Amino acid sequence: MTLHDNTAGPARDWDNAHFLHPWEGMESIGDNARTFAETARGIHVTSESGAELLDGPAGMWCMQLGYGNHEIAEAMADQARQLAYFSPFNNSNSTAARLAHEIAQRTPGDLNRVLFTTGGSTAVDSALRFVWFRNNILGRPEKKIIISRQKAYHGSTHLAASVSGKERDKGWLDQAPGVAHFLPNVNPLLRGAEQSVAVFLDEKIADLENAILTLGPEKVAAFIAEPILASGGVIVPPEGYHKRCIEICRKHDVLYISDEVVTGFGRLGHWFASEEVFGITPDIITCAKGMTAGYVPMGACIISDALIDSISGEASKGATFSNGFTYSGHPVSAAAALKTIEIIERDGILDHVRRMTPLFQERLRALGDLDLVVDARGKGLVGAIECSLQKGSGADLLEQDYTVGARIDARCQELGLLVRPLINMCVFSPPLIIREDEINAMFDMLDQGVRRAMDDLAREGLM
Repeated sequence: MTLHDNTAGPARDWDNAHFLHPWEGMESIGDNARTFAETARGIHVTSESGAELLDGPAGMWCMQLGYGNHEIAEAMADQARQLAYFSPFNNSNSTAARLAHEIAQRTPGDLNRVLFTTGGSTAVDSALRFVWFRNNILGRPEKKIIISRQKAYHGSTHLAASVSGKERDKGWLDQAPGVAHFLPNVNPLLRGAEQSVAVFLDEKIADLENAILTLGPEKVAAFIAEPILASGGVIVPPEGYHKRCIEICRKHDVLYISDEVVTGFGRLGHWFASEEVFGITPDIITCAKGMTAGYVPMGACIISDALIDSISGEASKGATFSNGFTYSGHPVSAAAALKTIEIIERDGILDHVRRMTPLFQERLRALGDLDLVVDARGKGLVGAIECSLQKGSGADLLEQDYTVGARIDARCQELGLLVRPLINMCVFSPPLIIREDEINAMFDMLDQGVRRAMDDLAREGLM
């Protein structure tokens, strides 16, 4: 055996014996039969068995330009040969500086200060720490509570996880006490049978303002919100939600953090969705994933000039924002991000996403006609189907629907499609380069996969 022996047999043994995976189930640890991806090209990955699979989730929402992009690979290699690393603490490098400039050219408003991080979780951590840091300098150390939402996901580092609202992720891991206050679910699917979307929206806005007033505006530091709650099930709040939320935040001197780790860098057909899609200019934006097209880890916390100006110079009281990472602005990651930006602009990828969106959303909505599907929702090139064995009941059926997503995932994979199962949901966000014929192929397989899962459930007497 050599270090380059990657044959499937020993690799599977090594995986089970040594590779502790994210969200590892302790009951089955060491006895998993995971799919191994060994090669990939375009929007397809090839498994260890040689099966070609259309990558419906784009890796983990991140493979914007697909696999095997030689331009990005060469840009990374060239940078590694020229300068693989240089400390960002008291020094800099032109590649990272240029990337900060290019990002600032594409952000809304005066969000011009870019703190590079290692990914989305550390970007969120940095955003929250900056908010607290600023309040300390301004002499209001009690203004620290972060308002978040049920079903929100902001990361898996301790602080980012503490402001995440996915109940399933909180079962066994401790959260930082007193950090977050969570608002009720903003999914319009959950509104009352006789409740209009407009009335539901008013209720959700009232939830935010009432929380601020109850907790005390002098104690609430920020509201953090994904434009679309991605890992929570691609929950799209009612139209106008974000505009009204930021108005409430401005009224009560609460900062607005837009977590664009998923929606940034083209997922909705724009560099950032906050302003172009949802009509808001947040105080801070966090991003990651698509900024390097998934080729190498990187994230960013982008802060407005106004916030920086309020605590800099004579107003700083001599403070140092002692937050950052060994790999902040890593040159190789920065090179990948710069090449990603170049390709997206040169090849008109944002326009392409906007052209593909109507077909994508049309095919998505059509899945709502299947008996197992209670909701088909999304925006841009991201979507989800939510399934239940009791369609239209509105009750919490997670206990009995728990395996539905996994069943659909298994059936889809047999057909040549990867989806991301989330309990009773399946999520998909393909590479932005996907073509019309590939969109149709993806939804054809998803439709068939759901139907096969329904047949399985019927045979078991569950439908």
